[in-house]
Amino acid sequence: MSPAVASGGRDPRAFLRGLFDAAIAAAAPAGTLARFLPPPPKGRTIVVGAGKAAASMAAAVEAAWRSPLEGLVVTRYGHGAPTQRVEVVEAAHPVPDAAGAAAAARILERVKGLGADDLVLCLISGGASALLASPAPGLMLADKQAINRALLRSGAGVAEMNCVRKHLSAIKGGRLAAAAAPARVVGLIISDVPGDDPATIGSGPTTPDPTTSADALAILRRYAIDAPARVVAHLEDTASETPKPGDPRFARVSNVVVAAPRLSLAAAAEAARAAGVTPLDLGDAIEGEARELGKAFAGIALSAARRGEPAPAPCVLLSGGETTVTVRGTGRGGRNTEFLLGLALALGGAPGIWALAGDTDGVDGSEDNAGAIVAPDTLERAAALGLSPRKSLDDNDAYSLFAALGDLVVTGPTLTNVNDFRAILIEATMGR
Repeated sequence: MSPAVASGGRDPRAFLRGLFDAAIAAAAPAGTLARFLPPPPKGRTIVVGAGKAAASMAAAVEAAWRSPLEGLVVTRYGHGAPTQRVEVVEAAHPVPDAAGAAAAARILERVKGLGADDLVLCLISGGASALLASPAPGLMLADKQAINRALLRSGAGVAEMNCVRKHLSAIKGGRLAAAAAPARVVGLIISDVPGDDPATIGSGPTTPDPTTSADALAILRRYAIDAPARVVAHLEDTASETPKPGDPRFARVSNVVVAAPRLSLAAAAEAARAAGVTPLDLGDAIEGEARELGKAFAGIALSAARRGEPAPAPCVLLSGGETTVTVRGTGRGGRNTEFLLGLALALGGAPGIWALAGDTDGVDGSEDNAGAIVAPDTLERAAALGLSPRKSLDDNDAYSLFAALGDLVVTGPTLTNVNDFRAILIEATMGR
């Protein structure tokens, strides 16, 4: 039997890639967004937004909207899509740049001065936190860039990072919706965070903020982030607090999640069943240090292979959410490749177990891959090339190892984003 073909006649690589593609397709704005659009207003319709899916969301709105509209959205470089009536600006992610700051300022101007008969459609997806980079009064873009870099390396969770980002922003943490009052605001959101909380997705530009400046300060101190004195002074100033629940400016604001990780996992599960493989959904809100979760998931996979628990082979373990990486090395990597390398080391070359992990936006961290694939012979092939998986993990250099093996998964920008996708295929029961 070819090592690329499993006992059930499946090509494990093609099978896992098919599940990943099904998950991405389930979150495509073209197929999900139109049914959530409100009726046209008496007045103007302004489309604004940000995120890795912002351009494809704007295109989906244009395709379905039969009345006049105008607007501006900002997306990551390379994630644009053709539009006719909504301007698309590309900017940097995950560390903001001047293009994103200028676009955020223009978006704020677009929504100011509107009336009660006007409608703002706000299109938010993962990546909006960095792309809507409008520093709060008294702060500089360089402040936000430095703190963003430090947070990304710290191992902080997405909710913690976004709490800080909200409190350093002139547009996030509900401030965009507050600026648009008294117009009606409808937030159309693609979730990339565990729990699908609109206040966390994209740092909640259309949602009142339940967190506080004190929370943001505590997070900076927890991760030993050396913030500039003006940032600390801003966070200590009660006048700089974000809008809170109960603020009357949110009376005409509604938010709806149009695509979410759980729906993509369901699509992948259906594809697995169609291929004769039992899916086991472990949830869409998995968080934690990537390499440690890889070790934990290896334990579950080995239990399934050895004892048929929690599901008998052939089965596939599916999960979503967002892991974190505490950067200590100097290598190239993302959280999905780091998860996979931790998984491979813990599996130790166990036969019949394959895995794919990838970011549904097509970019794992800041590299050109969505993720990678682990095979039963991953460690063996690495050793044959003179590579040390353990050293690669210690140096946060999983990307380089999987690139050398030819096991990167490259999709290009998918123009959506429902966070990480993980699938571990247990093809056959191991001998006892």
